[in-house]
Amino acid sequence: MEGKLIVIAIGGNSLIEDPKKVTVDAQYRAAEKTAHHIADIIEGGDRVVIVHGNGPQVGYILLRSEYARSILHSVPLDSCVADTQGAIGYQLQKALDNEFEARGMSNRAVTVVTQVEVDPDDPSFADPTKPIGSFMTEEDAAEHSRNFGWAVKEDAGRGWRRVVPSPKPKSIVELDTIRFLSESGAAVIAAGGGGIPVTRDAEGMLWGKEAVIDKDLAAAILAKALKADAFIISTAVEKVCLDYNKPTQRAIDEMTIEEAQRHSAEGQFAPGSMLPKIEALVDFVESTGNLGMITDPEHICDAMKGLSGTRIVR
Repeated sequence: MEGKLIVIAIGGNSLIEDPKKVTVDAQYRAAEKTAHHIADIIEGGDRVVIVHGNGPQVGYILLRSEYARSILHSVPLDSCVADTQGAIGYQLQKALDNEFEARGMSNRAVTVVTQVEVDPDDPSFADPTKPIGSFMTEEDAAEHSRNFGWAVKEDAGRGWRRVVPSPKPKSIVELDTIRFLSESGAAVIAAGGGGIPVTRDAEGMLWGKEAVIDKDLAAAILAKALKADAFIISTAVEKVCLDYNKPTQRAIDEMTIEEAQRHSAEGQFAPGSMLPKIEALVDFVESTGNLGMITDPEHICDAMKGLSGTRIVR
């Protein structure tokens, strides 16, 4: 097909504009805004594959499960990821289809529930560090550890939280399906939340794991496998900044791989937010030589034209 193939990773927090209003309807309204900007790219003749985050939404499922634990079974973490892939995928898919209809476009969106293979010997399984779910007292944390086998840790003086492994993604199980749908012209929503973490046993059978995968790293794996022409990470800022939140803060229009790695080593990017995004883009650009960008949803089209965002190049 003509046009470029662009993989776009959007954060789960981008569907929550007001932390005090986290209803399904409010999240859909936020999805509509993101879909509008993505439809601009598709209307211009390019194809997109969308990867979304799900951190807050998985937290809500776990909280509901916590409140209902006396009357209902708990929900395994791999199923939580699958649930959010379906729910958020539905919101984005509906928003995109409505946008296409309003513009008189024949395009359609489709969601693929996506498994992502991880190494069963990944070091994170032996030392879980990724906090998920709500805060607990030390007593509740100890009870959950006894009753449910949870790994729990104190979180920066704010209370105790469940921690889970965050293994690195190896491969996308549904890659061929995603490629086929994209080549057919569909706007594909895939690998939501970084994908459902699975491992293969000696017979090649897949098994879900109680873990979460970094969404941006999974998106980079997918972008490389699809040989995407561009990989865009959509986040809360128009451009990456050095000395963020300091008087010397300054935005960056373009970084080479070497510059991005140097800034990372100097601690310029926060480990829990910007750093994994930079690492994912560096991985993609280093492997493919194609374009990597960071920007916010409303500047995606301008970033593709070189008018906004931060570009990472060789």
